[in-house]
Amino acid sequence: MTGYATPQELARRTSAAVDAAVGAARDLGVVVTDAAVLHDMFSVVVHLAPAPVVARIPTVLAPAQLESLGRRQQAELDVATWLAGHGVPVIAPSPAGPREPVRRAGFSMTFWQYVEEDRDTPPDYAANCDLVADLHAALRAYPGPLSFLSAAEPDFVTESLAVLGEHPDLLDAADLDRARREWRVLAPLVRSRQAFESAFPGIELQPVHGDSPPANIFPGVGGNLFADFELVTLGPVEWDLAGLGPELEAAYDRGARRNGIRPLDDEVLRFVNAVGMLRVIACLALVPQLPALHEHLIPALAQWREHPFTGAVSGRPPV
Repeated sequence: MTGYATPQELARRTSAAVDAAVGAARDLGVVVTDAAVLHDMFSVVVHLAPAPVVARIPTVLAPAQLESLGRRQQAELDVATWLAGHGVPVIAPSPAGPREPVRRAGFSMTFWQYVEEDRDTPPDYAANCDLVADLHAALRAYPGPLSFLSAAEPDFVTESLAVLGEHPDLLDAADLDRARREWRVLAPLVRSRQAFESAFPGIELQPVHGDSPPANIFPGVGGNLFADFELVTLGPVEWDLAGLGPELEAAYDRGARRNGIRPLDDEVLRFVNAVGMLRVIACLALVPQLPALHEHLIPALAQWREHPFTGAVSGRPPV
């Protein structure tokens, strides 16, 4: 059986992350007297009150993710800064911090502007999907370099499937065998832009958010803001709509037509949905670090089991 982090260990990890953020912020000249944790899941997100500054400190990472963390954080800062400078509604980096990750006490963190949340309005995911088309239209002009489908984290998926082979308490042998067979089909298209473009000719690649932007639109009291670009990547727009279903896909297509960009492609959606499900399976390897994650993954695991993988990637004829 795999050893799981205890509540005491989780509390110490959160406390250490908060202490690191407070210390780093004070070194930058930020006055912090009342740090408050806003969110604690894969990252600890802390408001460094009374300053209008929020630190985000990733704390739940596999070795493959840790290796790429600095590059991911730098790309996020660069993209968010560019979007803010072009009038796109985003949560922008804080001017109190540098435009690069800050390292302290074994943590790597970034600093963001604090925005008060509107807690009275429930999220409207259809409206959010429509707004994602606005984001995609803006991102098309982003000039910076981005890696192809880095948001799929292929090294993390490969590493996690190996780890899960040693821990049947997290994923049984039959499920693991299926996941590995699927990954053998999908991984080449995730790792190679050339292979993807050969399988899906005519599908344009562009900068995309990378981490389900309809669920990462922050309801600020002054309006909605795009947030959390930590998986920003070069890929098909379908990546940002993976796993959302026909109703929300249709909402995105309405926004795409309004922006004069292409609607979603059904075959690419099938591909990104399959990759997205394997990333969910891979996250089971993180459960020992974050036991509460398990209950969030169970419904997705059940859904995956109910829909056998076809083994096909694309039947699209060449253009």
